[in-house]
Amino acid sequence: MGQQQLLLILLGIIIVGIAIFMGINLFRANAIEAKRNNVTNELVNLAAMAQKYYLSPKALGGGERSFLGWDIPSELRVTANGNYKKESISRDSLVILGTGNEVVTSDDSIKVKITVKATTYKVTIIN
Repeated sequence: MGQQQLLLILLGIIIVGIAIFMGINLFRANAIEAKRNNVTNELVNLAAMAQKYYLSPKALGGGERSFLGWDIPSELRVTANGNYKKESISRDSLVILGTGNEVVTSDDSIKVKITVKATTYKVTIIN
């Protein structure tokens, strides 16, 4: 009877250990996904600002059908979610890269890119 009880206790400890391990992994995956969504939301916000600039006339501080001259506001370049920078800019399009501050692996981080056109945008998740 003593051996059977020890085996049941050992089995219980193993099951609890596996449950804790799985819970930590699920929590980490959820945190990464949430951070990726936050970075994407901030990129969409920046895309809307750029499109507003594109569509506004020069008299109202816009680009008058050009992205040239638009820049990411200084207070939005670095946020609690990540860092944002213009990757490329032309008259008709703009590409902004967002790098999250949540580390996925030892040398990787969340990276999301958005390509902005006059009335549309395309989000690309790099990592």
